Amino acid sequence: MNTFKIKKGLGRGLSSLMGDTKIEANINKLSISDLVRNKYQPRKTIDKENLDELTNSIKQRGIIQPIIVRKFKDKDGKYEIIAGERRWLAAQNAGLHEVPVVITEADDLKALEFAIVENVQRHDLNSIEEALGYQRLMDEFSYDQEKVAKFIGKSRSHVSNCLRLLNLPNEVIKLIETNKLSQGHAKILVGLENAFYLAKKIIEKNLSVRQAENLVKIFKNKTRGNKIVLDPNLKDLQLSLSDKIGINVLIKNKKNNTGCILFEYKNLDQLNRLIEIIKSNY
Repeated sequence: MNTFKIKKGLGRGLSSLMGDTKIEANINKLSISDLVRNKYQPRKTIDKENLDELTNSIKQRGIIQPIIVRKFKDKDGKYEIIAGERRWLAAQNAGLHEVPVVITEADDLKALEFAIVENVQRHDLNSIEEALGYQRLMDEFSYDQEKVAKFIGKSRSHVSNCLRLLNLPNEVIKLIETNKLSQGHAKILVGLENAFYLAKKIIEKNLSVRQAENLVKIFKNKTRGNKIVLDPNLKDLQLSLSDKIGINVLIKNKKNNTGCILFEYKNLDQLNRLIEIIKSNY
């Protein structure tokens, strides 16, 4: 049987992750119908043009790199894809009945790690899918931003900027998911009440990131006279808390130094994580 190598890339890489798990030494052949999609797959959309290109490549050369799978615990005889879903879909389009696989023993955390690393290395995720993958590591497996950054091989500021995008209005998030708004444009809209309006203006006028920054400054200057400017120390504290726990934090402080702290969670997983953090420290 043939052996194979997995390309090393950023962070720990697939090869390093494979070293942490028990795998069968040989490549196996499995029926396409025996494979099921990974429930931890962070990618929600697949570019049709790229998939067509991969399909044509498989028709001509076959599948060069095998698909990594684990036994599907919900149904005997089935295998869950950990890495290689695009190859699996393209193989179906190419009319193949069997695909080469490597079977590994991986828990749910390892399955999510595999999926994130593969997609980030191949640049297959939009920034929202990437952020949701990081958030899932934090919510379900108690990662913090520093651990995510070290694992994925990117800076903590990159991880933090990705996660902040999840605080944007749903309308803006949809624009990012459909590649109508870039991450560079989106990150300057975080925290703005009129983010969706500005996003539409950026798209309508086809503004560069620099031009979009200038547009945001104009709107901020118009509203600054009507709003109390947040103390820089409180702003730094908000960002520090947000980075630490992975959700948006707002501090409201009155002149007599009374006020409140608001934690904005997007789902029950984030709420439960916040509760666990409070319980474990106090």
